[in-house]
Amino acid sequence: MINQKIIEISKKIGGKIEVVSKAKVTKKNLPILYTPGVADICKHLVKKPKDAFIHTIKKNTVAVISDGSAVLGLGNIGPIAGLPVMEGKSLLFKEFANVDAFPIMLNTQDTEEIIKTIKNISPGFGGINLEDISAPRCFEIEERLKAELDIPVFHDDQHGTAIVVLAALYNALVVVGKKINKIKIIIAGAGAAGIAVAKLLHKAGARNIIVVDTAGAISQSRMASLNISKQEILNITNPNNQEGSLKEVISGADVFIGVSAPNIINSNDVSKMNEKSIVFAMGNPIPEIMPDEAKKGGAHIIATGRSDFPNQINNILVFPGIFRGALDKRVKNITENHKIKAAKALAALVLKPSKNKIIVEALDKRAVKVVSNVF
Repeated sequence: MINQKIIEISKKIGGKIEVVSKAKVTKKNLPILYTPGVADICKHLVKKPKDAFIHTIKKNTVAVISDGSAVLGLGNIGPIAGLPVMEGKSLLFKEFANVDAFPIMLNTQDTEEIIKTIKNISPGFGGINLEDISAPRCFEIEERLKAELDIPVFHDDQHGTAIVVLAALYNALVVVGKKINKIKIIIAGAGAAGIAVAKLLHKAGARNIIVVDTAGAISQSRMASLNISKQEILNITNPNNQEGSLKEVISGADVFIGVSAPNIINSNDVSKMNEKSIVFAMGNPIPEIMPDEAKKGGAHIIATGRSDFPNQINNILVFPGIFRGALDKRVKNITENHKIKAAKALAALVLKPSKNKIIVEALDKRAVKVVSNVF
């Protein structure tokens, strides 16, 4: 169902961002800002191309790039329909971190074409933010670009999600008095977000993680039918090789993290978890389990991706600060250590974690500063 009120408001705005000049053009400065003076800058950059970070917008620009193949909550809707999301992302970059971001939609879902196109347009940008590209293609695209470009590449669906989940989990574990290396974690969803969350939680010390897709727990018995990303995640997950459906393997879990589909578990499933259970149901707009239902099942801490419930786990706390810091420090690679430091910095913003306060509000602008400072 489409909300016509939103359609009318969007029509009046006519797009969320615009380009604004830094200098007013006059007859006196036109020869400096454009021809013939611009030629001197061009000739200087031929000799010293790295000075583009001084003389051009490259020092503060990020390309927000998508093919529209995995738009949150909407699926494969293509480049035109996905454009409003990338505009919104660009708006948030500017509003929270003063980063000039440009939405770029690609009219192809071919992995090689996407990599080639991004490499070809990269000279004009200081960083690349990949967005809403479906798994498993997104993994290869990011890894290839990270290896072949000299600017940071960050797939926010993967790493922004993983960082904010880890930040919230740090505080949730403080509240319930459990240690990350002693708990059983179930991750529902083996797409971009689920795989990245599993990797970062393992890096942070988690040792009993089970990733579940629509066919059940990802286990050794399913190896032949798994794509490469799911095969690889088995190297660090499911140490006891548990098999079965989500409703079966959730038994005895301490933490449930949902990055998948609406209403896939219920209160009865949550009741099978250990005492003081933690439920992060992050599916949007409808979570894997509604908060009231999770509470009915005995969940001690509940978080969602929505703003109308306590403990909203939102990537907006991550990506503006990541790129602000990477651009300012001219960082080429955003490492796993950077991500863990960012999660710890975000967690530390909550001075006294409680069951209804394990992460700061999504619009808390302190997040940009603490995350950018990890570089």
